[in-house]
Amino acid sequence: MATFLFDKTIFGPLISRRLGISLGVNLLPNDTKLCSFDCIYCECGWNPDRRQQQVHLPKRYDVQIQLKNKLIEMSAESQLPDVITFAGNGEPTMHPDFAAIIDDTIQLRNEFSPKSKIAVLSNATMLHKASVVEALKKVDDNILKLDSGILETILLLNKPVGKFDLTKLTDHLRKFDRALVIQTMFLKGTFEGVPFDNTTEQEIDSWIKLLKLIQPKSVMIYSIARDTPADNLIGIKLQKLEEIGRRVKKETSISVQVSG
Repeated sequence: MATFLFDKTIFGPLISRRLGISLGVNLLPNDTKLCSFDCIYCECGWNPDRRQQQVHLPKRYDVQIQLKNKLIEMSAESQLPDVITFAGNGEPTMHPDFAAIIDDTIQLRNEFSPKSKIAVLSNATMLHKASVVEALKKVDDNILKLDSGILETILLLNKPVGKFDLTKLTDHLRKFDRALVIQTMFLKGTFEGVPFDNTTEQEIDSWIKLLKLIQPKSVMIYSIARDTPADNLIGIKLQKLEEIGRRVKKETSISVQVSG
């Protein structure tokens, strides 16, 4: 199916289902995806063959100047964003200057748009880096992915690049002391001949057990709403998502945001 890439470092503002009026920051290349996951549902498509694709990341100074100019422009139009969101064409925390760029962004937000929040959408694979963890603790919405409590399901849905250890990931997430939001994509279908459904009783039970260990301040649950690189993927209806949300609240008392 058709997918798309963000062709700018600063993009939007966009209307986000979960975040409101969002001004996007893409720390990845503008012409290709770069990610430590290769999710079968990613709106940016598949990761390119690394042997064939040379990537160019935006420089820290360029990000700073472009974001400053955009905030000044939006301020002049009385249209400041609800949130400045680090997302884009892959995993933002892979940028070598991620921590410094977060500091720059906080300074710019405080000066030009003090009511805006700063959010990072991350797959949590870079949490072994102390600088990344400390930077994520500084933002308003540290939104980290956890699509299943079962390793085999994560390997199928998220297709990690390199080794992936769910126990280590859980340990890293617990160290945030509630200063994080867990984001989970629910879907079902078939991929490479393997059927899957991360809304089954076994899946939900395993996922909630990890939520109890991690103790995030909140959970965002949603399903596919855009084109995906893999075929035969089926979104989960809002009624089922709300049912899952009610169960989380009942069993954990964690706040839940459901997006249809």
